[in-house]
Amino acid sequence: MDSHPESPRPQGVPRWVAMFYRPDAGSWKTAAESPDRSPVLYALGEMTQTLRARGDEVTVALWGPRDGGWHRFDAPLKQTVTSQPNPEPSPGAPATLAERMTGRRHQVLIAGLAKAGLYDLSPEDDTTVQALVERLDEAAVRRVAHWLATAGGAR
Repeated sequence: MDSHPESPRPQGVPRWVAMFYRPDAGSWKTAAESPDRSPVLYALGEMTQTLRARGDEVTVALWGPRDGGWHRFDAPLKQTVTSQPNPEPSPGAPATLAERMTGRRHQVLIAGLAKAGLYDLSPEDDTTVQALVERLDEAAVRRVAHWLATAGGAR
């Protein structure tokens, strides 16, 4: 396992800041910042998903205000890899179309979970997402994702 230096405290007035460690440069980079926590967590989830899809190592730091000063919060990102969907072609449809639609349903659910603040899935969570992808049509998946996004915005 590569070791890396502690995340530096962001400069300026305390606000919500997500920082990613860049192993190739050996440095930390500010990836998202906002006075509100929710958009930073959403960005953190989206960027984590993108980096993992590329096969990159993901190390993050989440900074925010506490008692008028900076505080580093735990970012619950494990070094797990989300499995890719393994679609079954539907009868009469080309395999590539079936794969694309299954992948699309998977992305919609993952995005809904990220909007709800659940951006790092355990293997059990990923298995559950995959089961939903295989059993629900696109309209049902979009409805579930909408519920998750609405629940995430209520925080």
